[in-house]
Parts: sequence; C-alpha cells; structure tokens
Amino acid sequence: MSNEQIESTLEKVRQQNPLVHNITNVVVTNFTANGLLALGASPVMAYAREEVADMAKIAGALVLNIGTLTQAEIEAMLIAGKSANEHGVPIIFDPVGAGATPFRTKTARRIVEELSISILRGNAAEIANVIGEEWTIKGVDAGEGTGNTIELAQTAARKLNITVIITGKDDVVTDGQNTYIVHNGHSILTKVTGTGCLLSSVIGAFAAVEKDLLHATVAALTTYGVAAEIAANQIEEAGPGSFQIEFLNQLSKVSSEDIRELGKITQL
Repeated sequence: MSNEQIESTLEKVRQQNPLVHNITNVVVTNFTANGLLALGASPVMAYAREEVADMAKIAGALVLNIGTLTQAEIEAMLIAGKSANEHGVPIIFDPVGAGATPFRTKTARRIVEELSISILRGNAAEIANVIGEEWTIKGVDAGEGTGNTIELAQTAARKLNITVIITGKDDVVTDGQNTYIVHNGHSILTKVTGTGCLLSSVIGAFAAVEKDLLHATVAALTTYGVAAEIAANQIEEAGPGSFQIEFLNQLSKVSSEDIRELGKITQL
C-alpha cells in the first residue's frame, strides 16, 4: 500500500466528514470526540437503548468499546450492532481489558459471536483472550507476553473472518491473507489515557469512507502514528499533558507531505 493511497483516504475523511457512532467508555469520551473532530470526522456518543439502533443505521461506522462495562451498555451495543449489520454499517470493536475478568472476556466473545464485526483492534492480550489463546494481562493493559503477535493477528483474522489490528511498538494489520506492519507512532502515546480508544474511533472514520477495510485500517494507523510523532517532536520534553493537546492539533494538521515523508509501512 502506497503513501499516496493513504493520503487520498485521509482527504476523503476530511471531505466527507463521516458520522462515527461511538459506544465507548466514560474515561475517554471527551478525548475521543475532540480527536475525531480534529481529524475531520463527526462524532456522536449515543448509549440509550431507545435510540442506538436509529443512530447506528445513519452512521458511517459504529465503534464499540468495553472499557467501562455495564450490563445496560452491553445491551445497547448488541442493539446498535444488529442495526449496523442490517444497514451495512461497519463495526469496529475494541475489547478493552478482555482477559482481565471473566465478565469482560465473556462479553467480548459474545459480541464477536452475535455481531458481524468488521474490524477488531486491541493489544496482544486482548486479541488473544477474545479468541481463547493464553496471554498475560494486567488490569486493562497487556502484560509482556512471549507470543508472536503477527501469528496471533493472522490466527484471529482467519478464525473470525475479519480484519484484525494488534497495536504495540509496531502495529500489525491483517485480514488473514495480507499482512502489514505500520512502524509509526511514539512511546508517549502510552502515557495518555484513551489514545488506543481514540485510535479505534479514528479507524472507524477511515472505514466509513473506504470499503477496503485493510486499506482503511493501514491508512488510519499511519495517519495516527505520523501525527503522534510530529506532536512528540513539537513538545520535546514537556510531558504527556502538553502532548495530549499537541496531538489534537496535529490530527487536524497532518498533511499529505507529512505522510509521504514519515509514513513507514512494511507488507509481509
């Protein structure tokens, strides 16, 4: 996949201003909304069971995130997801903390079983636990682990027949047949809560304008990683608070030239 294709997809997001319906966690709602707005998408956070089906069917993408899980939220996710499936709206699922507790793990597996998910994004531990593989997890963060993340992503993609992303120092993206590694990003992302959750919603924005989900996902990851690198360079040693603000700035400013110069992708 070329950087030119990524640039073109980013421009589609900014021109089309897709509506991204997020059922996400209470920790990240504000940051997610601001990040989508900065990028050029249109966020909506609708959780009520009475309206989620109607909202999901008019959205460009539906993002489900189980970070702060409740029974009412599970029900809303399933209602919204079934509506999205009926109306051809792609679903991005972020199984935050799958493996940390039986409740989370059971819920994550139920969502992938009952809904037709388009894209699954998580760290290695979360993806492993969704498909029943062993991997250590601490709270909602991945442990060190010793497995091969490329093989894990490919196994999950084939087992679930979806596009899978495992994020880490390098991000693995695969549909089970074609696999890419995106080398962009910065370690300071791990010091700001919600950067992974926002990434899932950004992937939703790209999936809303690009039907090739592998293409959309690689474009989203590259754009996001490049913006993070530029933001980190801008703030130098100021710290994660300054980074969070500058990252929003760079999501709005990241350009075709930036992607052409800084985008780093490997196809396996």
